[in-house]
Amino acid sequence: MGSIGKETLRLFLHDSLPEVESAEVERALRSDAALRELLDAVRDEEDRGEHSVGAVWRRFHVSCPSRDQLGGYLLGALDDDVLDYIRFHLDVVGCAFCSANRDDLQKKQSEASEKSRQRRKRIVESSAGLLRERAKPV
Repeated sequence: MGSIGKETLRLFLHDSLPEVESAEVERALRSDAALRELLDAVRDEEDRGEHSVGAVWRRFHVSCPSRDQLGGYLLGALDDDVLDYIRFHLDVVGCAFCSANRDDLQKKQSEASEKSRQRRKRIVESSAGLLRERAKPV
């Protein structure tokens, strides 16, 4: 991973690093007292409310797609440019906030799909029973 600087530590604090990089930072923090001091300095800056453009963008998720857009992404129902941006945001940037939203939406989508499947099954079964009743000779 090379040298770990303030920005990497900020991303680490915000759980915005890919898992592999996050694990590397954790290992380095265990063995490097100077790095732990730098982490404390970054925490102090965060607590004071750093006001750089990057900090504001991260804090308020300015570049993050909306939950509706993430839902559209999962359905593939957006323009190609928007789909490409969201794919980049999730896969390359590795935004933990949006990944969590996407995972939540996928879970809800899966649950809704299962409920829908069960509802269709009940309707078919009840309809088949009615048709059998009507098919009996009088």
